[in-house]
Amino acid sequence: MRFIKFGCLVILALSVTGSKPSKFSSKLNVLFIVADDLNCALGAYGDPLAITPNLDKLAKKGLVFNNAHVQYPLCGPSRVSFMTGMYPDQTKSKVLRLYVRQTIPDVVTLGQKFRMENYHSIRVGKIYHYHNPRDIGTAGHDDSFSWDQTVNPYGRDKVEEYKLNKVKPNFDGATLSWLESEGTDEEQTDGIGASATIDFLDTFAKSKENFFLAYGLYRPHVPFVAPKKYFDLYDINDFSVPETSDEYLETIPEPAAASLRSRKEQIDLDPALSATIKHAYYATTSFMDAQIGRVLDKLKETGLDKNTIIVFTSDHGYHLGEHGHWQKQTLFQDATRVPLIFAGPGVEKIKKSVDAPVELVDLYPTLMDMVGMKTPSFVSGKSLTPFFENPDTSIRSSAFTELQVNRGNVKAQGYGIQTNRYRLNQWQFNGRTEYELYDHKNDLEELKNLADLSSYNVIKDSLSIILNQRITSAKKRPKGLGRQINNARPWNEPKRFFPKPK
Repeated sequence: MRFIKFGCLVILALSVTGSKPSKFSSKLNVLFIVADDLNCALGAYGDPLAITPNLDKLAKKGLVFNNAHVQYPLCGPSRVSFMTGMYPDQTKSKVLRLYVRQTIPDVVTLGQKFRMENYHSIRVGKIYHYHNPRDIGTAGHDDSFSWDQTVNPYGRDKVEEYKLNKVKPNFDGATLSWLESEGTDEEQTDGIGASATIDFLDTFAKSKENFFLAYGLYRPHVPFVAPKKYFDLYDINDFSVPETSDEYLETIPEPAAASLRSRKEQIDLDPALSATIKHAYYATTSFMDAQIGRVLDKLKETGLDKNTIIVFTSDHGYHLGEHGHWQKQTLFQDATRVPLIFAGPGVEKIKKSVDAPVELVDLYPTLMDMVGMKTPSFVSGKSLTPFFENPDTSIRSSAFTELQVNRGNVKAQGYGIQTNRYRLNQWQFNGRTEYELYDHKNDLEELKNLADLSSYNVIKDSLSIILNQRITSAKKRPKGLGRQINNARPWNEPKRFFPKPK
């Protein structure tokens, strides 16, 4: 299956705003690639098992950010955040099934800003939230103001959902599930998306028109589906999942513990089953990498690589059994940390990586600086361009993330910051405030909560001051944003009917 023709591009120039001079170029293109549920299990990030040659190659010629964090570790809120350059307390979007303009109807999104500057703004696949895999082939919770044209690929992985292996009979978008698929890459949804993206690159190579081309993959989000050859790249015996006792949960605040035990069917999985699921995640990540490689090869083949900024990232991280948890929605770095790679014109290669903390809200102002556009006044992020000249610089002392927990009787608001060395999480629950403190120099796995140790009181107190300053700042109403709508209601979830097992 493959998209071959897309018809003529429809261009809507809403308005033209003034541009400021740039030390880069005023007419650079942007290829924006976003993976779904991808943690830092990549060769470029030091993972010894990951087979991701295309992203590793991109990292070698670009700049890798080792300490990049999302502002909300859940698909919908995170994507709204980085597409607007604002924090979730500003976007008022903290749940799934919200369209961006339900809460901030007057915002100029990243894609919309490029349209206003006479770029072709194109979306292929998932950029805003989609229920995956249910919404594959649809527009999901997309924003039509952001794009001139969109493509919603629909592949064999969606058609063959009935073949999935899964940990519970009734399948939903968060059920651990996997499949070694038959057929070719080009028959899968992300393969079809890659083909569509390639066709757009061919079109722009001929037309010489400027573009903001966003290629959003649906993988490695569950179900972990990829052609069998990607499973065969790995030895399943190489995979294992760390064991975590329930006694550990007593050392952390109740909301943090609740976030780790949110799905009963994923708790205390058999070790062999855990290894199978982790193997499937890595195989699906390799499949994702191969599709990105096809797109990057076409970019070079057309010569567009000489004038195109490449950005690669993910909407949030992903637990693979760490802390006894699978998937996201925690304030541990497994859920908040994501890969972030910049490559192309304007990225000076001084050394391989940046260790300073950065945030995905920084993407919007960074791209504005690189292409010579004026950043809208409501954007809260900071430009990352100083790192392109000196990777040892710093633009902030911490990366900020928030999370609401609503599990049974546990309803809590959490905020966290990641510095170069420490993570401090603060939970407001039942009228009290509780903390987690982790020292990554001695505990990269975040298994020893130091918040109640007197020897760490000075560090905890100083970090809590910074965290509360960040909370106050993230709640400020942005200038020039327009309307903010509180308590917008998500769209009702359509019921799904499953046949009873025979």
